[in-house]
Amino acid sequence: MKKETNKSAVKTVNKKSTPEEVSDFLDLAMAKEPAEKKQKPKLANIKLEKLHPFEGHPYKVIDDESMEELKASIAEKGLLNRIIVRPIENTDEYEIISGHRRVHAAELLEMKEVPAVIHFIDRDEAIVLMVDSNCQRDSVSPVEKGKAYKMKFDALSHQGKATSDQVGPKLTVEKISDDDSPSQVKRLIRLTYLTPELQEYVDEGKMKVSPAVEISFLDEERQRDIVDCIEETDIFPSHAQTRRMRQLDTEGKLDYESIKEIMSELKPNQVEKIKIPIDCIRQYVPRGATPKDMEELLIRLAKENYQRQCRMRDDGAR
Repeated sequence: MKKETNKSAVKTVNKKSTPEEVSDFLDLAMAKEPAEKKQKPKLANIKLEKLHPFEGHPYKVIDDESMEELKASIAEKGLLNRIIVRPIENTDEYEIISGHRRVHAAELLEMKEVPAVIHFIDRDEAIVLMVDSNCQRDSVSPVEKGKAYKMKFDALSHQGKATSDQVGPKLTVEKISDDDSPSQVKRLIRLTYLTPELQEYVDEGKMKVSPAVEISFLDEERQRDIVDCIEETDIFPSHAQTRRMRQLDTEGKLDYESIKEIMSELKPNQVEKIKIPIDCIRQYVPRGATPKDMEELLIRLAKENYQRQCRMRDDGAR
């Protein structure tokens, strides 16, 4: 079966045309054809019942204080910024690209419809637009951002394969964010490989991104072992500890017991310390003594006092 092409374009190709000229002309004709059919965005008011969340939407919509503030603002001033949607194929309904929180607030306010911009674009284009529209929000958590970057990475990869074999993972990562470096983008995407429990710890600020990234390279069973240890001890592993876990895993030596042993170690920031204002002891130390000198002096005096008490105890026992 012959490939369908733009007939008006084919007419300009004759028997004297070289194969390269024919190929170039057909590529140009096929590239122009969809562009001519593509509709421009349009404005409309859309009933809430016709709106559906974006499939795989990475951002949470929560009934918190921020939502109450958004509701109050919409109730007072109306919905000032239009939501962005795209038509759902073969229906008169729409998928929300940007504006999930505004739509939810409108539902809580029992509004009937909201102003929207309708974009006639495919899913990959919609993903890029969705991520770019939400990237400026201050409330986006590390895991939400990682999920969004992963979706945009996949979408750009699809577009790259469709247009040029030159577009590889490195170039795609560099296109994902203007705010985060390519290395940070990769780190945040790694968070999508964590179990839901570990993702929640990261979003709640209980676990830092760096140790979470190391854990993301472990399989699900080992990750769940870490979750079990955290639940038992209420202690979270440090970056150094997770790096050791990952090394043991590559050697085939990581199991629940080794994870528990590593996590039970006292971390430097868990060592109790005492703080003494320098002015309290400055008059009792030589002039010009540094804080380090004072520390060594206090330790020596404490040691001498301990030894004196031991001698007195021994003398009393005789």
